[in-house]
Amino acid sequence: MPAVRALRGATTVDADTPDQIGARVQALVTAMLDRNGVDKDDLISIVFTATDDIHSMFPATAARPLGLGDVPLLCARELDIEGGTARCIRVLMHLTTERARDQLHHVYLEGAKGLRDDLPE
Repeated sequence: MPAVRALRGATTVDADTPDQIGARVQALVTAMLDRNGVDKDDLISIVFTATDDIHSMFPATAARPLGLGDVPLLCARELDIEGGTARCIRVLMHLTTERARDQLHHVYLEGAKGLRDDLPE
């Protein structure tokens, strides 16, 4: 029986530009879906956060061209923590799946790779 689960992911951008944000967000969301065998119809919602140094584009806007126009998407500002990862976009994806929590694979790309090195690949 399917259960509601959540996937985490993060990426960084080298520059705060719509092209870079679009490419990196799409790569991250695609990797999260592909790596976990998630169909878009299984998505419940996606929450994106961005650090204070990202202003040129909403991460949710970047994700919509992936066919997510009917999935509720929300953006929020990440906490401004001293020493935090710069130009970072994080994702919390809610979905239904048959997989157990320990079978889900969270995805960290670019400069965010070291954020959660305690998680399995």
